[in-house]
Amino acid sequence: MASIRFENIDKFFPGVQALKNINLEIKSGEFFTLLGPSGCGKTTLLRTVAGFYKQDRGHIYFEDVLVDDIPAHKRDTGMVFQNYAVWPHMTVYENVAFGLKNRKLKPSEIKRKVDTVLKMARLTGFEHRTPDQLSGGQQQRVGLARAMVIEPKVLLMDEPLSNLDAKLRIEMREEIRDIQRQLGITTIYVTHDQEEALVISDRIAVMNAGEIYQVGEPWEIYKNPSNIFVASFVGTMNFLSGKIISRNGDSVTIDFGIGKLNIKVSRSLPTSGEVRIAVRPEDLILEPRASEIRSKKEFSVIKGRVIKSSFTGTLIQYFVECDSGKSLIIERHKPEKDALVQDGTSVEVLIPKKAVFLFDPETGKRV
Repeated sequence: MASIRFENIDKFFPGVQALKNINLEIKSGEFFTLLGPSGCGKTTLLRTVAGFYKQDRGHIYFEDVLVDDIPAHKRDTGMVFQNYAVWPHMTVYENVAFGLKNRKLKPSEIKRKVDTVLKMARLTGFEHRTPDQLSGGQQQRVGLARAMVIEPKVLLMDEPLSNLDAKLRIEMREEIRDIQRQLGITTIYVTHDQEEALVISDRIAVMNAGEIYQVGEPWEIYKNPSNIFVASFVGTMNFLSGKIISRNGDSVTIDFGIGKLNIKVSRSLPTSGEVRIAVRPEDLILEPRASEIRSKKEFSVIKGRVIKSSFTGTLIQYFVECDSGKSLIIERHKPEKDALVQDGTSVEVLIPKKAVFLFDPETGKRV
């Protein structure tokens, strides 16, 4: 196991800066995820850790050892690729044992280590099969076992589940997390799947355009986004444009076109001007009639009409068009059939004031 430290990392490719002043510390034994859209720099950062790329500025440390000039094959990392990268002419056993043979271990030691990791990866009994006799999930487990068997200081995983179907991805992410916990290997995991990152990670770094926008535990990333990009990329979010119309101490009144909010805010918020309002779909309350609780100060109530709904089993999403023409997404978990709201129904939406996020529309930062 090893902690990893990035200091002022820049990386340039022709015509683009892929990494911009990356400063980050990953704890020993941590499962750390780099999350972001395609082209955000997450795979470039991973490959820089592996030694496949050399940064143009800054330093990388494993523990307190500078690894900038250590070649990839001497950095003591294991890599799991998106496309499995198993050798088609080798059996499962031969694939997994390959790295140990290169290290010139005794055959008895190789067998002991391979048998152990095959059991962990649920591949016992598949030793003599070739990759063409395996499913996609089994091939990915072979790649994982091959990376783990050498007992690296750092395990690097580049979107390893993206080629699998949805159900198998869920199964595999749980297996990967369980195995990582058993071994305690420091792991950097790259994905663009927000749900996957929230489920599997100890901490997450949300990246965009070569920069790290926020680092935190999954709960913090989802429940306390630091800027508009993180709020919009991780999960679903309703955004509305608002205008501060009055302020009294730490309370402000905001007009957001389809209603008004009077909420408590930090002292840093200006007394007037534009603001972006955001609220998660699961925090909104949908009622055909909300008049009986309209007097409660913790809610703001707006009128609208359900224009369509989307049912996924444990969740239903309602798309509500408000009287001003603006739209909101509202979610209900474990919906009951008798409580479903039909398309075209006039409704009232309750916005809990405690669930509202405010952002500066110019900087994108949370206020």
